[in-house]
Amino acid sequence: MDATEAVKGYATEKVARMQRFLRSPMKGQVTLICQHDRLHTAEVDLQAGPARFHASETSPDMYASIDKVIDKLERQIGSAKDSENARKKGAEKAVVRLSEAPPED
Repeated sequence: MDATEAVKGYATEKVARMQRFLRSPMKGQVTLICQHDRLHTAEVDLQAGPARFHASETSPDMYASIDKVIDKLERQIGSAKDSENARKKGAEKAVVRLSEAPPED
């Protein structure tokens, strides 16, 4: 069963909004699956530079599946940014500690 233009447009619009969270240009693939006219699955793969994100969600409503998968991706991207910032801040703290250390004899 093919997805309607409305569902395709909705998914495209939602995934395109992920670019605002990413610094590198984004490539994405959205897969919409309808199983037995009851369960709808949305899978999204995103790649932005070296970072890759994947999320999948199944629910009785396709629009709800798309919304939930976008929420998962937002959390993944936020977590990746937080860990990257923590790594950078850790390096800055180490430099400060080394510069303040007394010279060894």
